[in-house]
This record gives sequence, C-alpha cells and structure tokens, in this order.
Amino acid sequence: MNTALTIAGSDSSGGAGIQVDLTTFFSLGVKGVSAITAVTAQNDTRVSLVHEVPAETVMEQIRSVIDGVDAAKTGMLCSAAIVEAVVDELKVPRLVVDPVMLASSGRSLLTEDGLSSMVKRLFPLATVITPNLDEASRLTGRNVDSVLSMRDAAKALHQLGPQYVLVKGGHLVGDAIDVLYDGTDFFEGHSPRIETTRRGTGCALSAAITAFLANGESVVGAVENAKSFMNEIFLEG
Repeated sequence: MNTALTIAGSDSSGGAGIQVDLTTFFSLGVKGVSAITAVTAQNDTRVSLVHEVPAETVMEQIRSVIDGVDAAKTGMLCSAAIVEAVVDELKVPRLVVDPVMLASSGRSLLTEDGLSSMVKRLFPLATVITPNLDEASRLTGRNVDSVLSMRDAAKALHQLGPQYVLVKGGHLVGDAIDVLYDGTDFFEGHSPRIETTRRGTGCALSAAITAFLANGESVVGAVENAKSFMNEIFLEG
C-alpha cells in the first residue's frame, strides 16, 4: 500500500482538515500519515479557537513519518515558522499545496508573513497548487471570476514555481470548471454544479489528488480521477 502525508490543521467538527484528508486517503486505498499544524475548535458555522502547534513539533511529526511517503499535501499552515519547518523537512517526490488562507466562516488561517513564505519557499517545491477563485484572486492581485481570468491566473501562478497550477472553479456561475496549467497547455475539467453546504471540499479534492499521485498517476490523471471521486461522493451523499 502506498503512503500519503497530510500536513494540515485538525478540525474538531470533522468537516475539513486532517480528518477529511485521512478519510479520503483511506477511501482511495492509500495509507495516510499526518503532521498537525494547528488544533481548532470549530463547527459548521464558526471557528472559535485556533491553537498553532509549535514549528518544532510540526518538524518532528514530519520526521517521524516521512520515510516511505510517496506523495504529500499541505493545507492550513498558519505561519511563516511552520512553512519554513515544512520546507526544511519535507522531501517527497510529489507535493500538492492547497493554499488555505481563510476558513469558510471568513476567519484568517494564515498570517501575511506565512503567505509570503508559502509563495516564495513552498510553491517552487510543489508538483501542483490548488487555489480556489478567492485564493487565486488574492495570490495574483486580480479578480478571478471567469474561465478566461482563471487561465490568466494560472499563467501568473505558474511563474511562481509550481510544476502545475489547478485553479478550481467551484464558485463560478453555471457549471463547475477547473483549469489545470502545466506551463504550456491548459486542461479543463467540466462537471455539473452540485449545490452543497458541506465544508472541506477543497481539502478532500487536494487529498484525492495526493492519493492518486501516491499511486503513480500523472498529474492530469490524478486531477481527473480526483474530480470524478468528488462527483461520486456528492451524487451518493
């Protein structure tokens, strides 16, 4: 069984973060290991507390499980100190960076220094980054609200160093369209919009991509399979 690592925050409600990542890994037949960056107290409507784990503790968690990891993903990283710890310790062949910045309730989950460090230090190590429209807008400093602007954002973000950029279009009007860019070609994934109140969909998608990468899929194949996996979850649920 191949192994995937998630480096993210713990969600006490089970709706996102480490809990969703490990469940997704298990569902896709991959052994999941983890390094927790923060302990949160939250439910479906609000985050009432975020307790950041010391960077040294994050480093030791990674060290303890890194041997044999086939792919890894990052989610909530909180601060520059944790980003630097991840960069120093994370040596894996495939890395998915989900640039988590805000909770669904709007609470900030990443400091400005942490965001800068993530862009400068972590993005260049990434196999693929997976910003949603709001994250892509913040990262590029431009409004990303259409397929054309998603393509422009993907080009701009690719210049920051990742091998692939996946701009997720779940908040577009109409069909959900994701744009994947490898520096040369665009790949678009289309699916009917499924209205849902579930949180953690971004966590689950990036975890599914990580699981498929751990099992040896190409990035394009991993993204396509992950999107199909997400559609099956919502159609069944």
